[in-house]
Amino acid sequence: MKIIVKSIFVQDQDKALEFYSETLGFIKKTDVPAGKFRWITLVSPDDQNGTELVLEPNDHPAAKEFQKKIYADGIPATMFGVADVRKEYQRLVEKGVKFTMEPTDMGVVTIAVFDDTCGNLIQIAQK
Repeated sequence: MKIIVKSIFVQDQDKALEFYSETLGFIKKTDVPAGKFRWITLVSPDDQNGTELVLEPNDHPAAKEFQKKIYADGIPATMFGVADVRKEYQRLVEKGVKFTMEPTDMGVVTIAVFDDTCGNLIQIAQK
């Protein structure tokens, strides 16, 4: 068994697609109609056959409430691995990304947290 998709709730699929592809650098793999929304997945440019990130509309009241509460409590919705947190932090800051936590050494891992502009905090981590 392996993880093939990971969903993240987003407030606006178009805005999220732009941020995750143009700002973060993920590659759009799937974008097809799914009722009044779309099934949009992205993959890492380093592993295009790997785990897909689904930009899931937060249309359901429970999804909106969940997203709102974990954001308010400062809890990242997910984590992405990077080779060099400080280098990635600098690259994203230069693209206008707002961080809520600068690169911080936490023993065996270095982390940073940013706002994805779509209702989520995202953590990046370097082991």
